[in-house]
Amino acid sequence: MVRHLGLKAYGKINLGLDVLRRREDGYHEVRMIMQTVGLYDRIDLIFREEPGIKVETNLYYLPGNENNLVYQAARLLMEEFGVRQGIYIKLKKFIPVAAGMAGGSSDAAAVLFGVNKMFGLGLSQRQLMERGVKIGADVPYCVMRGTALSEGIGEVLTPLPPMPQCQVLIAKPGISVSTRSVYESLRANELGPDQHPDIDAMVGAIRQGDIYKVAGHLGNVLETVTIPAHPVIGQIKEIMMERGAVGSLMSGSGPTVFGLFTNPKSASGAYEYLRYGKGADIARQVYLTSFYNRRE
Repeated sequence: MVRHLGLKAYGKINLGLDVLRRREDGYHEVRMIMQTVGLYDRIDLIFREEPGIKVETNLYYLPGNENNLVYQAARLLMEEFGVRQGIYIKLKKFIPVAAGMAGGSSDAAAVLFGVNKMFGLGLSQRQLMERGVKIGADVPYCVMRGTALSEGIGEVLTPLPPMPQCQVLIAKPGISVSTRSVYESLRANELGPDQHPDIDAMVGAIRQGDIYKVAGHLGNVLETVTIPAHPVIGQIKEIMMERGAVGSLMSGSGPTVFGLFTNPKSASGAYEYLRYGKGADIARQVYLTSFYNRRE
């Protein structure tokens, strides 16, 4: 019996995000290019003899009950397999919250992995992914990690070759965005062809291992909703491009923006400007990281 596990839950960005249609069940059909980055939350799982799930976080506004995805992930497996002991989950957040980086889904994925290992449940990665979709559409991808084409509602995943390394600058303005409201406001069928990203071209650029072609095909259809409502997102994109990014994009439904840099000096300069310079007035959280391509 494993009595303690220390885990890392990695965030993601969307190199491409297109919405095809809204289904009758309310979900949206999507085609996305998902990419894990090196920014992560820390999770400690501690075995308890007493039954039950206890959650503690470093952010006062995050729930410590069944409303937290880490609680739901632990309960999902423990109820299915009749685990009679308990678990204590300590969650330390670093990935920006409500930021389009799948932080909550990644936390849930890490807990699925950890509970499976701690209690010797014997589930494969594929089996964890199949269960993860019950918690959220991004959870299966967060179990798999790396570079992937995501289709359906996000649960149909095709692994892609690892992205060539570069510096990834991440900046979140001091606002939060409701993913549900963004999707509900999107009128995908009313947009012109130039407003939809070319996901197939992005897949081709990734297979070629060409970071410049990847940067040239960055696209997120949800920008058509979020940027008009929150112009600061566009301002951050402009700052990154002016300071040497080869490409910049909003991740997910926003408001987080990332920039891809092939010049480390330019990346550091842009980080300093957004973290400590005049850009600090519009960017609340800023991180300089890279792609994380390891699958587990």
